[in-house]
Amino acid sequence: MTKLIGMTPSRRGLLKGMAATASALALPGFVQAQSSAPIKLGFQLHRTGIGAAYGRWYERTTQAALKVVNDQGGINGRPVEVIFEDDGTDPKRGAEVVEKLASQAGCDAIFGPLFSHVVIGSAPRAGELKVPYLVCSEGYHVASGKLNRWTMQPGITDVRAQVSSMAPWVANNLGKKVTMVFPDYAFGHDHRDYFTAAIEAQGGEVIKHIAIPPTETSFTRYLPQIPRDTEVLYHVMVGPAVLTFVKELGEFYGTGARPEIFGFIDSLEAVDTASPGLEFLEGTHFWEGQCRTQQADASETETLYRAAVGVDENGASVSDAKDISTYAHMFSCWETLFILKAGMEAAGYQGVADRQKLIEAIEAMTTMPESIAHPQGDKLFNGKTHQVFGHQNISKVEGGKLMRVYRTSIEESLYENDTDYTAMSF
Repeated sequence: MTKLIGMTPSRRGLLKGMAATASALALPGFVQAQSSAPIKLGFQLHRTGIGAAYGRWYERTTQAALKVVNDQGGINGRPVEVIFEDDGTDPKRGAEVVEKLASQAGCDAIFGPLFSHVVIGSAPRAGELKVPYLVCSEGYHVASGKLNRWTMQPGITDVRAQVSSMAPWVANNLGKKVTMVFPDYAFGHDHRDYFTAAIEAQGGEVIKHIAIPPTETSFTRYLPQIPRDTEVLYHVMVGPAVLTFVKELGEFYGTGARPEIFGFIDSLEAVDTASPGLEFLEGTHFWEGQCRTQQADASETETLYRAAVGVDENGASVSDAKDISTYAHMFSCWETLFILKAGMEAAGYQGVADRQKLIEAIEAMTTMPESIAHPQGDKLFNGKTHQVFGHQNISKVEGGKLMRVYRTSIEESLYENDTDYTAMSF
């Protein structure tokens, strides 16, 4: 178990500027708080397992956000600690981590997990322990109503919103006869179900679904299943074999004719798009939550955030150009920590007896303007579904770099509620 209280940034002056930019979030000093005891937040971390590439950057991002929060006076005038615990990207271990962070470490709230099968395996235990559980995942499992009132997804959009908002662009610009390649577990199933419906609403169709086990290490036996009349190949892969997947996809098509390719950057998170063997990706498109390559019109807050987490204009670590970040996802940790801060302030949070007040305070949130607390962009939170809605980015590989060609509106991603957590008991 790793305990961190802030971090020492390499750009101290820049972080001071960030604090000034976020002056509206500034708090009184620690000594003015009713209690000087730290607020303890647990972070359920994919340090090992198939989510390790994400976990490494989720930890770095959270450390950077923690430094900013504590520089602003913490939460309700109290310092904040984050306790990281590895769940191995495993559902059973995830539930054990929730238990450990809530019961043994005495954390006020828990946040951080990405992989949907881990979230689904862990959330019931959070509900039983009555501990706020803020996930940084993307599955539709939260908004669907299948979890509990203690589980929320306020820092990143879900697959249903993502694909619903982008399907019209795909149909109008790439094609309408689609083959989908996706991981065979909850996250992939959300892509299968909601993109299929979304493309059909545009007059298109998915002519083939190809489900692949998320632990697969080679994909050559799956690729021949792609029908010849495919106009758009839609792919989303996860795990340590993503580079193998995209390289084998390139070898499969070679220099011959191929369909248009639209992928989720999950298939290339932590992988350099200019890597040898990926030349065939030139001209293909990807979804990105936040653009890995710094765009010409990047906002001041996005630029400040990028520097704070130690990522250069190409999406790599400033200390190692070969260390590619998981930039399209890791903002979710930063934003979720600031949402916990805002929720605890609104609830007058003092201790674990106020956990229910914290949930109710976050449920009452609506608009989240772009700011240093929300560097990915402005968002709209739905307290009934515990799900946030925001902008999506479609980028094209140009000269080995991801350049944005379309940014969706929040309105394009909205859908009707399937649940109302506020009507559920705690």
